[in-house]
Amino acid sequence: MKKSFLKKDYGIIRSFDLKNKTVKFLYFILLSGALLAVFIAIFPIIWTILSGFKDLKEFVNEPKIFPKSYHIGKFIETWKILNFGKFYINSFIVILGSIFFAVISNGLLGYTLSKIRPKGYKLINFLLLWSLMIPTTTSIVPLFINIVKIGLQGSFIPLWLSAGANAFFAILYKNFFDSIPQSIIEAARIDGCTEWSIFFKIVFPLSFPINTVITIFTITNAWSDFLLPYLLLNNTGKETVMVRLFQFRNSVATDVDIIRAVTFSIIPPIILFAFFQRYMMEGITKGGIKG
Repeated sequence: MKKSFLKKDYGIIRSFDLKNKTVKFLYFILLSGALLAVFIAIFPIIWTILSGFKDLKEFVNEPKIFPKSYHIGKFIETWKILNFGKFYINSFIVILGSIFFAVISNGLLGYTLSKIRPKGYKLINFLLLWSLMIPTTTSIVPLFINIVKIGLQGSFIPLWLSAGANAFFAILYKNFFDSIPQSIIEAARIDGCTEWSIFFKIVFPLSFPINTVITIFTITNAWSDFLLPYLLLNNTGKETVMVRLFQFRNSVATDVDIIRAVTFSIIPPIILFAFFQRYMMEGITKGGIKG
Protein backbone atom coordinates (compact mmCIF):
# COMPACT_ATOMS: atom_id res chain seq x y z
CA MET A 1 0.00 0.00 0.00
CA LYS A 2 2.76 2.41 1.00
CA LYS A 3 4.94 1.49 -1.98
CA SER A 4 2.07 1.90 -4.41
CA PHE A 5 1.32 5.34 -2.96
CA LEU A 6 4.93 6.42 -3.31
CA LYS A 7 4.68 5.56 -7.03
CA LYS A 8 1.34 7.35 -7.50
CA ASP A 9 1.38 9.53 -10.63
CA TYR A 10 -2.25 10.76 -10.62
CA GLY A 11 -4.46 13.03 -8.51
CA ILE A 12 -3.87 16.46 -7.02
CA ILE A 13 -0.95 15.33 -4.84
CA ARG A 14 1.50 12.93 -6.43
CA SER A 15 4.38 10.99 -4.93
CA PHE A 16 7.07 13.46 -5.99
CA ASP A 17 5.04 16.34 -4.51
CA LEU A 18 5.48 14.86 -1.03
CA LYS A 19 9.21 15.52 -1.22
CA ASN A 20 8.33 19.15 -0.56
CA LYS A 21 7.89 19.65 3.19
CA THR A 22 5.15 22.26 2.75
CA VAL A 23 3.12 19.99 0.48
CA LYS A 24 3.67 17.09 2.84
CA PHE A 25 2.42 19.15 5.79
CA LEU A 26 -0.67 20.30 3.87
CA TYR A 27 -1.29 16.69 2.82
CA PHE A 28 -1.40 15.51 6.43
CA ILE A 29 -3.65 18.45 7.36
CA LEU A 30 -6.09 17.46 4.60
CA LEU A 31 -5.88 13.80 5.59
CA SER A 32 -6.55 14.61 9.24
CA GLY A 33 -9.53 16.76 8.30
CA ALA A 34 -10.93 14.00 6.12
CA LEU A 35 -10.53 11.42 8.89
CA LEU A 36 -12.22 13.77 11.36
CA ALA A 37 -15.15 14.27 8.97
CA VAL A 38 -15.50 10.50 8.55
CA PHE A 39 -15.47 10.01 12.32
CA ILE A 40 -18.15 12.67 12.84
CA ALA A 41 -20.29 11.06 10.14
CA ILE A 42 -20.10 7.46 11.39
CA PHE A 43 -19.98 8.03 15.15
CA PRO A 44 -23.80 8.32 15.57
CA ILE A 45 -24.21 5.03 13.71
CA ILE A 46 -21.61 3.28 15.84
CA TRP A 47 -23.13 4.69 19.04
CA THR A 48 -26.60 3.50 18.02
CA ILE A 49 -25.44 -0.03 17.25
CA LEU A 50 -23.38 -0.32 20.44
CA SER A 51 -26.22 1.08 22.59
CA GLY A 52 -28.47 -1.68 21.31
CA PHE A 53 -26.38 -4.25 23.18
CA LYS A 54 -27.10 -2.60 26.53
CA ASP A 55 -29.98 -3.36 28.85
CA LEU A 56 -32.23 -0.57 30.14
CA LYS A 57 -30.34 -0.08 33.43
CA GLU A 58 -26.96 0.12 31.73
CA PHE A 59 -28.33 2.46 29.06
CA VAL A 60 -29.81 4.92 31.58
CA ASN A 61 -27.34 4.84 34.46
CA GLU A 62 -24.03 4.19 32.73
CA PRO A 63 -23.49 6.62 29.85
CA LYS A 64 -20.56 4.76 28.31
CA ILE A 65 -20.00 4.14 24.63
CA PHE A 66 -19.10 0.47 24.87
CA PRO A 67 -21.50 -2.03 26.51
CA LYS A 68 -20.47 -4.56 29.12
CA SER A 69 -21.48 -7.50 26.93
CA TYR A 70 -22.39 -8.23 23.32
CA HIS A 71 -25.42 -10.51 23.09
CA ILE A 72 -27.16 -10.55 19.71
CA GLY A 73 -30.11 -12.17 21.43
CA LYS A 74 -31.24 -8.75 22.67
CA PHE A 75 -31.77 -7.62 19.09
CA ILE A 76 -33.62 -10.83 18.25
CA GLU A 77 -35.89 -10.38 21.26
CA THR A 78 -36.67 -6.78 20.31
CA TRP A 79 -37.37 -7.84 16.71
CA LYS A 80 -39.95 -10.34 17.93
CA ILE A 81 -41.53 -8.01 20.52
CA LEU A 82 -42.01 -5.17 18.04
CA ASN A 83 -43.03 -7.50 15.19
CA PHE A 84 -40.56 -5.63 13.00
CA GLY A 85 -40.62 -8.16 10.16
CA LYS A 86 -44.09 -7.00 9.14
CA PHE A 87 -42.92 -3.43 8.64
CA TYR A 88 -39.85 -4.59 6.72
CA ILE A 89 -42.20 -6.35 4.31
CA ASN A 90 -44.32 -3.21 3.93
CA SER A 91 -41.23 -1.14 3.20
CA PHE A 92 -40.01 -3.66 0.63
CA ILE A 93 -43.40 -3.55 -1.12
CA VAL A 94 -43.12 0.23 -1.33
CA ILE A 95 -39.55 -0.05 -2.60
CA LEU A 96 -40.32 -2.57 -5.35
CA GLY A 97 -43.24 -0.56 -6.72
CA SER A 98 -41.26 2.67 -6.48
CA ILE A 99 -38.34 1.17 -8.42
CA PHE A 100 -40.62 0.05 -11.26
CA PHE A 101 -42.31 3.43 -11.66
CA ALA A 102 -39.12 5.45 -11.08
CA VAL A 103 -37.20 3.61 -13.79
CA ILE A 104 -39.96 3.23 -16.38
CA SER A 105 -41.85 6.53 -16.01
CA ASN A 106 -38.85 8.80 -15.57
CA GLY A 107 -36.91 6.85 -18.18
CA LEU A 108 -39.67 7.34 -20.75
CA LEU A 109 -39.84 11.06 -19.99
CA GLY A 110 -36.08 11.41 -20.25
CA TYR A 111 -36.08 9.49 -23.55
CA THR A 112 -38.86 11.70 -24.92
CA LEU A 113 -37.01 14.89 -24.07
CA SER A 114 -33.67 13.60 -25.32
CA LYS A 115 -34.51 11.65 -28.50
CA ILE A 116 -38.11 12.27 -29.60
CA ARG A 117 -38.15 15.99 -28.75
CA PRO A 118 -41.82 16.79 -29.40
CA LYS A 119 -43.06 20.33 -29.87
CA GLY A 120 -42.65 22.25 -26.61
CA TYR A 121 -40.04 19.88 -25.15
CA LYS A 122 -37.79 22.81 -24.21
CA LEU A 123 -40.60 24.25 -22.08
CA ILE A 124 -41.08 20.88 -20.35
CA ASN A 125 -37.36 20.64 -19.72
CA PHE A 126 -37.37 24.17 -18.26
CA LEU A 127 -40.30 23.34 -15.99
CA LEU A 128 -38.49 20.22 -14.76
CA LEU A 129 -35.41 22.23 -13.87
CA TRP A 130 -37.53 24.96 -12.28
CA SER A 131 -39.43 22.41 -10.16
CA LEU A 132 -36.17 21.37 -8.51
CA MET A 133 -36.10 24.77 -6.82
CA ILE A 134 -39.43 24.15 -5.08
CA PRO A 135 -39.22 22.39 -1.67
CA THR A 136 -40.94 19.02 -1.81
CA THR A 137 -42.88 19.63 1.40
CA THR A 138 -44.78 22.54 -0.17
CA SER A 139 -46.62 20.11 -2.44
CA ILE A 140 -47.59 17.66 0.28
CA VAL A 141 -50.92 19.32 1.15
CA PRO A 142 -52.38 19.53 -2.39
CA LEU A 143 -50.97 16.09 -3.17
CA PHE A 144 -52.60 14.56 -0.11
CA ILE A 145 -55.94 16.27 -0.86
CA ASN A 146 -55.94 14.88 -4.41
CA ILE A 147 -55.03 11.40 -3.16
CA VAL A 148 -57.96 11.48 -0.72
CA LYS A 149 -60.34 12.72 -3.42
CA ILE A 150 -59.60 9.74 -5.68
CA GLY A 151 -59.75 7.32 -2.75
CA LEU A 152 -56.16 6.05 -2.70
CA GLN A 153 -55.42 6.76 0.97
CA GLY A 154 -54.34 3.66 2.86
CA SER A 155 -52.71 2.29 -0.31
CA PHE A 156 -49.15 1.89 -1.55
CA ILE A 157 -50.08 3.14 -5.03
CA PRO A 158 -49.59 6.90 -4.35
CA LEU A 159 -46.11 6.19 -3.02
CA TRP A 160 -45.27 4.28 -6.19
CA LEU A 161 -46.65 6.99 -8.46
CA SER A 162 -44.77 9.75 -6.63
CA ALA A 163 -41.52 7.91 -7.35
CA GLY A 164 -42.49 7.84 -11.02
CA ALA A 165 -42.86 11.63 -11.12
CA ASN A 166 -39.41 12.73 -10.00
CA ALA A 167 -37.93 15.70 -11.89
CA PHE A 168 -34.39 14.94 -10.72
CA PHE A 169 -34.56 11.38 -12.03
CA ALA A 170 -36.01 12.54 -15.36
CA ILE A 171 -33.18 15.04 -15.82
CA LEU A 172 -30.57 12.40 -15.01
CA TYR A 173 -32.12 10.12 -17.61
CA LYS A 174 -32.21 12.89 -20.22
CA ASN A 175 -28.56 13.74 -19.68
CA PHE A 176 -27.61 10.09 -19.98
CA PHE A 177 -29.68 9.53 -23.12
CA ASP A 178 -28.06 12.61 -24.69
CA SER A 179 -24.79 10.65 -24.65
CA ILE A 180 -26.29 7.82 -26.75
CA PRO A 181 -25.51 8.48 -30.45
CA GLN A 182 -28.53 9.68 -32.38
CA SER A 183 -27.43 7.48 -35.29
CA ILE A 184 -28.43 4.38 -33.31
CA ILE A 185 -31.93 5.75 -32.81
CA GLU A 186 -32.27 6.80 -36.47
CA ALA A 187 -31.07 3.39 -37.68
CA ALA A 188 -33.71 1.68 -35.54
CA ARG A 189 -36.40 3.96 -36.90
CA ILE A 190 -35.35 3.20 -40.49
CA ASP A 191 -35.62 -0.52 -39.68
CA GLY A 192 -39.24 0.08 -38.68
CA CYS A 193 -38.95 0.03 -34.89
CA THR A 194 -41.53 1.99 -32.94
CA GLU A 195 -40.44 4.39 -30.22
CA TRP A 196 -41.60 1.86 -27.62
CA SER A 197 -39.41 -0.83 -29.19
CA ILE A 198 -36.44 1.51 -29.43
CA PHE A 199 -36.73 2.41 -25.76
CA PHE A 200 -37.25 -1.08 -24.33
CA LYS A 201 -35.07 -3.09 -26.75
CA ILE A 202 -32.22 -0.68 -27.50
CA VAL A 203 -32.02 2.29 -25.14
CA PHE A 204 -33.05 0.56 -21.93
CA PRO A 205 -30.42 -2.23 -22.15
CA LEU A 206 -27.75 0.44 -22.77
CA SER A 207 -28.83 2.32 -19.66
CA PHE A 208 -27.54 -0.06 -17.00
CA PRO A 209 -25.35 2.56 -15.22
CA ILE A 210 -28.08 5.18 -14.89
CA ASN A 211 -30.73 2.56 -14.11
CA THR A 212 -28.52 1.37 -11.25
CA VAL A 213 -28.16 4.90 -9.91
CA ILE A 214 -31.91 5.59 -10.12
CA THR A 215 -32.63 2.26 -8.43
CA ILE A 216 -30.28 3.02 -5.55
CA PHE A 217 -31.65 6.53 -5.11
CA THR A 218 -35.21 5.20 -5.22
CA ILE A 219 -34.50 2.53 -2.61
CA THR A 220 -32.91 5.11 -0.33
CA ASN A 221 -35.78 7.59 -0.77
CA ALA A 222 -38.52 5.00 -0.38
CA TRP A 223 -36.89 3.47 2.68
CA SER A 224 -36.25 6.76 4.51
CA ASP A 225 -39.41 8.63 3.45
CA PHE A 226 -41.67 9.44 6.38
CA LEU A 227 -44.15 12.27 5.82
CA LEU A 228 -46.23 10.98 2.91
CA PRO A 229 -46.26 7.35 4.14
CA TYR A 230 -47.32 8.61 7.56
CA LEU A 231 -50.20 10.63 6.12
CA LEU A 232 -51.36 7.74 3.93
CA LEU A 233 -50.60 4.59 5.92
CA ASN A 234 -50.82 5.53 9.60
CA ASN A 235 -52.97 3.05 11.59
CA THR A 236 -53.72 0.96 8.48
CA GLY A 237 -51.47 -2.00 9.22
CA LYS A 238 -49.38 -1.06 6.17
CA GLU A 239 -46.95 1.23 7.97
CA THR A 240 -43.37 1.33 6.72
CA VAL A 241 -40.35 1.04 8.98
CA MET A 242 -39.96 4.81 9.38
CA VAL A 243 -43.63 5.32 10.22
CA ARG A 244 -43.48 2.53 12.78
CA LEU A 245 -40.42 4.08 14.41
CA PHE A 246 -42.41 7.28 14.93
CA GLN A 247 -45.30 5.32 16.43
CA PHE A 248 -43.03 3.79 19.07
CA ARG A 249 -43.09 7.06 21.01
CA ASN A 250 -46.56 6.12 22.31
CA SER A 251 -45.91 2.40 22.72
CA VAL A 252 -44.67 0.27 25.60
CA ALA A 253 -41.24 -0.02 23.97
CA THR A 254 -38.34 1.07 26.16
CA ASP A 255 -35.64 3.50 25.06
CA VAL A 256 -33.27 0.61 24.35
CA ASP A 257 -35.92 -1.16 22.25
CA ILE A 258 -36.31 1.99 20.17
CA ILE A 259 -32.53 2.24 19.78
CA ARG A 260 -32.48 -1.34 18.49
CA ALA A 261 -35.36 -0.56 16.17
CA VAL A 262 -33.37 2.40 14.83
CA THR A 263 -30.47 0.00 14.26
CA PHE A 264 -32.76 -2.24 12.20
CA SER A 265 -33.77 0.77 10.12
CA ILE A 266 -30.24 1.92 9.27
CA ILE A 267 -28.74 -1.46 8.38
CA PRO A 268 -30.29 -1.82 4.86
CA PRO A 269 -29.10 1.61 3.60
CA ILE A 270 -25.60 0.95 4.95
CA ILE A 271 -25.41 -2.41 3.16
CA LEU A 272 -26.83 -0.89 -0.02
CA PHE A 273 -24.32 1.95 -0.10
CA ALA A 274 -21.38 -0.32 0.74
CA PHE A 275 -22.07 -2.64 -2.19
CA PHE A 276 -23.26 -0.16 -4.82
CA GLN A 277 -21.36 3.09 -4.24
CA ARG A 278 -19.12 2.37 -7.23
CA TYR A 279 -22.13 2.07 -9.53
CA MET A 280 -23.59 5.27 -8.09
CA MET A 281 -20.53 7.35 -8.92
CA GLU A 282 -20.13 5.70 -12.33
CA GLY A 283 -23.76 6.31 -13.26
CA ILE A 284 -23.79 9.93 -12.07
CA THR A 285 -20.61 10.63 -14.04
CA LYS A 286 -21.96 9.08 -17.23
CA GLY A 287 -25.28 10.81 -16.72
CA GLY A 288 -23.70 14.24 -16.44
CA ILE A 289 -21.08 14.04 -19.20
CA LYS A 290 -22.02 13.90 -22.87
CA GLY A 291 -19.84 11.58 -24.89
